[in-house]
Amino acid sequence: MHRIFIAINLPEEIKEELSKIQDKFDFDWARRTKKENLHITLEFVGSVSDKELENIFKKAEDFAKKTKAFEVILGKVGYFPDNLLPKYIFATGGKYHITLARIRQWQWKRIESDDRPEIEQNIDLKLKANSIEVMESFLKRGGPEYRILESYPLL
Repeated sequence: MHRIFIAINLPEEIKEELSKIQDKFDFDWARRTKKENLHITLEFVGSVSDKELENIFKKAEDFAKKTKAFEVILGKVGYFPDNLLPKYIFATGGKYHITLARIRQWQWKRIESDDRPEIEQNIDLKLKANSIEVMESFLKRGGPEYRILESYPLL
């Protein structure tokens, strides 16, 4: 079985900028997303067989053939889904987001509400989505590792 998702990989300069933002909230109650793993998830597919994977490749290729390259604007960093019991710290640009860190819930709950850091900030990062990738996720003790299986250029 393969653990699959469809993503937009980020240019190195955007990963660098997001890494600088991550440096501002290096908390022991959150696990940072490794710089090389920063991406925009378009769709998490989940566990699939080899046969199902071939269908996913075909669907991703068909989607790419009829989709124009587009700009993504990241305008904000904040908690998701809310400030009370967040699961992630992320950068968002409308319907797209990038997970910057995963919050360890048990540690978060131990922080007094008045002591919880305010991380919300406006940012201004732009990138061009020129391709989509079918990626595989490998869950490891030190965090997930991702591998591009196929890449499809957009129009």
